[in-house]
Amino acid sequence: MSKTSNRPIVRIPTTEEDKAITAAARSDPDAQPLTPKQLKAMVPLASVRSRPKSANKKLLVSVRYSPEVITYFKSTGEGWQSLMDSVLRKYVARHSRGA
Repeated sequence: MSKTSNRPIVRIPTTEEDKAITAAARSDPDAQPLTPKQLKAMVPLASVRSRPKSANKKLLVSVRYSPEVITYFKSTGEGWQSLMDSVLRKYVARHSRGA
């Protein structure tokens, strides 16, 4: 096995070089530091990209259905689980009126 590496050597800038880099960055009008107000307004990317929280929170359960029931609902295409939920909600509404 070779003892030499093909990776480039990372060299930390000296204090003088760091000051020169910082001064050059600050003089660039397109690369100004964020203001405290801008920093405070920042949110994690995950909270922006994730699905919005539903007002109708659902519970995760494990249920077994007959194969023909699953085959039918899957044959309706994308959103078949939501369709199942809708059918069951209608059933509950219809049968809980007199309860």
